[in-house]
Amino acid sequence: MLPYILQNYKENNNSKKIRVLEIGCGEGGNLLPFLEMYCECCGVELSESNYNNALQFYENNPLKSNLILLNKNIYDTVPDEIGGVFDIIFLRDVIEHIPEQERFMKHLKQFVAPTGILFFAFPPWRMPFGGHQQISKKKWISSMPYIHIFPKSIYKFILKILGSSNNEINGLLEIASTGISIHRFEKIIRREKYTMIKKTHWLFNPNYQIKFGLKPRKVFKIFHIPHIQDFYTTAVYYLLRIEGLKD
Repeated sequence: MLPYILQNYKENNNSKKIRVLEIGCGEGGNLLPFLEMYCECCGVELSESNYNNALQFYENNPLKSNLILLNKNIYDTVPDEIGGVFDIIFLRDVIEHIPEQERFMKHLKQFVAPTGILFFAFPPWRMPFGGHQQISKKKWISSMPYIHIFPKSIYKFILKILGSSNNEINGLLEIASTGISIHRFEKIIRREKYTMIKKTHWLFNPNYQIKFGLKPRKVFKIFHIPHIQDFYTTAVYYLLRIEGLKD
């Protein structure tokens, strides 16, 4: 993720001072390489437990004075709370959890510096495990691809008969309500006047190299088929900017 972002940032910007924002920063690990590059970093995280773990993770870091962590809903956050606008904003496996994505992409603009870029990485909803069912505590559910794309009533029934708890069912159904496709994401960014700098469709998500030892593989462009591509694209990367922003 880091070279994917920085290569394009350096190509398009001459700023010496880099401010970085991660939305949905979890326990903060993705911000560490940026912090070690002496960037001014900020992470916004909704989960209180993840936020507390992030505080603990950075407790003894000598660079923590360059880091702001905020336990808050991004919809209730404004730039003044976190030091202004940012040169790099990124969301990794987060946009598919955010409700009202159209509203979010509009809200996000106020955090972007005039020369800023944005990075998104997410699994398309219809990919084999786009419903995040792999996190289930039930083996049968965690290893079953595509069950999340059934109508919600059928999906809920499958989860129930396979032994999911009510909390787990509610969590998986919540993801089902916010999951996003490639087509829908691109429709939103066009409507909100984002300019696409670069995009990559992954047949094997780069994360799989660490998890499963699988070398990252891109989807050949000939297979970038609207709607159908979601079924075999395990991750998409986007770099965006907003044209016309003023200092």
